[in-house]
Amino acid sequence: MKALVITAKNKMELQDIPVPEIENDQVLIHVAYAGICGSDLPRYYEGKVHHFPQIPGHEFSGTVTKLGRAVTGLSIGDRVSVAPLIPCGKCAECQAGLPSMCTNYTFIGSSVPGALAEYVAVPAQNCLVLPDNISLIEAATIEPLTVAIHGIERVNFKAGANVLVLGVGSVGLLTVMALKARGAGKITVVDIKDASLKVAQECGADVVINSAKVNLDQYLSKRKLFDAVFETAGNPITQVQALKYAAKHAQVVFIGKTTKPTTFQYQEFEQILRKELEITGSWLSFSAPFPGYEWQAAIAYLSSGRISTQKLITGVYSLTDQDKPFAVLSDKNAGAIKVMYKIS
Repeated sequence: MKALVITAKNKMELQDIPVPEIENDQVLIHVAYAGICGSDLPRYYEGKVHHFPQIPGHEFSGTVTKLGRAVTGLSIGDRVSVAPLIPCGKCAECQAGLPSMCTNYTFIGSSVPGALAEYVAVPAQNCLVLPDNISLIEAATIEPLTVAIHGIERVNFKAGANVLVLGVGSVGLLTVMALKARGAGKITVVDIKDASLKVAQECGADVVINSAKVNLDQYLSKRKLFDAVFETAGNPITQVQALKYAAKHAQVVFIGKTTKPTTFQYQEFEQILRKELEITGSWLSFSAPFPGYEWQAAIAYLSSGRISTQKLITGVYSLTDQDKPFAVLSDKNAGAIKVMYKIS
């Protein structure tokens, strides 16, 4: 089969390799579409995979083509979305029904071969059969949608809540969609790119603010602060703003993965105390029974039409394009949101 293989830091090759063998509890997936996530960029450009060579790709859909001997509940020909986490099932966290907290997990596309290949072997328990009205290309967006759903479900905000989303990359936009579907009230979005804010409006944001053009402190000084704040950018500036613009007794969720130091002045940190804020992080998108309600909710939202992710897909490529989708996603001026490989 054809596969895109990371062979070293900043080096990717299109290779002919054997179709993977499956174990008794696995199925073989003929990959249809695979998306590129922001977390895939350091895997390629910085070599942050567990070992070389490695096939990346963890946001994907496909068709079941072969079943392991112990597999039940799936049939050859089933169209599926696949959860990429493989929890160990044995650690204290797994035993407590917290697969996202698994101590010894493996991950498709990072520690085991991923979906930038014609075929991939995956555990049967990771497969979710798709309704007929969800296309395979849209199904490849289910994984990042579950990340957004997991984040908003970390807190129990009330219907009609006045909500702020800081940062509207792909996860931020999906958070807006999930908040709308979940019953949030007025949704305000802050980013520094007009193009991203325009898409946020199309996704359901009621108010969009370009913080590079608008002084947020002045803008919000005479307006109601927010019942719930979702920080999706992972940026030191928005991490501080999340506390600053939360109302008293508000809920603050940090979803964005951070790569830089964050410094809080004492007056900023004191907001946690003075407002008695409820603060939580959000990691991955899995719960019990595995892979979790987030995955069932994402499928239900897409199937019912309450969420449509098609507008977020800004480019579709083939394996022969090799690392071009990585370059497009890395280019901050390209306007890319979700780029895909069409594999079959």
